Amino acid sequence: MCMALCVWQFQFIYIYLHTIISVMDDRKSQVKNSNKKDLKLLSFFSGAMGLDIGLHKVGFKTLLACEIDKSSRETIVANNPKIGLIGDIRNYSTEEILEYAGLENREEVDLIVGGPPCQAFSSAGNRRGLADERGNVFLKFIEVIENIQPKFAVIENVRGLLSATYSIDLKEEEEIFLAPELKELKGATMYYIYNRLRDAGYQLSFNLYNSANYGTPQSRERVIIVCSRVNDYVPYLKPTHSKDGEFGLKKWKVLKSALKGLNGNNNEFIKFPEKRLKYYRLLKAGENWRNLTEELQKEALGKSYYLGGGKTGFFRRLSWDKPSPTLVTHPAMPATDLGHPEEDRPLSVLEYKRIQEFPDEWEIKGSLINKYKQIGNAVPVSVGKAIGQLIISLSKNKKVENIPNFKYSRYLNTSSESFVLDFEKRARKLIEEKEKNQLSLF
Repeated sequence: MCMALCVWQFQFIYIYLHTIISVMDDRKSQVKNSNKKDLKLLSFFSGAMGLDIGLHKVGFKTLLACEIDKSSRETIVANNPKIGLIGDIRNYSTEEILEYAGLENREEVDLIVGGPPCQAFSSAGNRRGLADERGNVFLKFIEVIENIQPKFAVIENVRGLLSATYSIDLKEEEEIFLAPELKELKGATMYYIYNRLRDAGYQLSFNLYNSANYGTPQSRERVIIVCSRVNDYVPYLKPTHSKDGEFGLKKWKVLKSALKGLNGNNNEFIKFPEKRLKYYRLLKAGENWRNLTEELQKEALGKSYYLGGGKTGFFRRLSWDKPSPTLVTHPAMPATDLGHPEEDRPLSVLEYKRIQEFPDEWEIKGSLINKYKQIGNAVPVSVGKAIGQLIISLSKNKKVENIPNFKYSRYLNTSSESFVLDFEKRARKLIEEKEKNQLSLF
């Protein structure tokens, strides 16, 4: 009896461990014959798949996910065990990617999407751009688009992409995309990407979009590039909401609507250190360190009190009646606190999911901090849906008109039209100045 039990236990442990290990293995799609009505989608840098969820809502089917992060891979498999899954994009040829997607006969791909790692272009850090190892992953992603030639492609990234210089050597054949003397000009990376995609046969538009304008209860700005191989013109994403209901649109969704019915007892969250809770207990919803007395401000912030900048994120309780600020990958970092409006804690994992519009039942795997990171890095579901709706309209040759005078961004020259005009104007000026300096030497 004992022997039989031990053998059974050993078999159970073996099967369990084998299952866990297999999650980490690359896997080919088990969906060989998907519904022909489904639009074929290949997803790269997939993370927790917020973008994919939004696209699924309007008829896309993800045949392949590409993700190098262990916990994100576990999340992907937990929610879609039949999906094709690969790791580091740099390790796969075009043929291998299509094979893992179950598209061995070179069937046409409707859409490729991806948000390459953003740290290389983020306003924080060294801003090494494409010289960063993660930036080179961006170039590999473009190469995949060029080789597979999907009907449509979408690239998502941080605002820093619009101001990044081009920091790696240009090959001679690449100088048609960016003149070498323009590499150090702000925006050179975006201009290079723009020209390279156009050379690959794509019309495109891009803008700095605020997710609140698309129904997300969060003010989050990201660059989104939409490329089409089958249209002569690509309009901007069509907003569904505006801050105060301008242009006949719905008003922005607020935090209260997203967190309705939730409390800290039914989900997991990280804790604030006790020394910081002392100050949080003095603050109400929508307040931050500035609402403390001056003496307490200095005590709470320490040396940071004397630094420049707005310091809005210090000791910040969110407001019920506004969209959430951008969700960061850790809700309790001193300069970017995301404190609950009333409870003495940061936002919880489930609240993060609600704000990013993940279904409550969507499983997020990994450690507590890793769960926050996956959700914080995701594309909000409503933004994914807006992207999908635009692409479907383009695929059906339906006319999509931009809303005149709609302010997509609070910054200047963030739309493809204004960005290109501004960059080329600055480029001409730079070249003229260099020519004058050369003449003055003679």
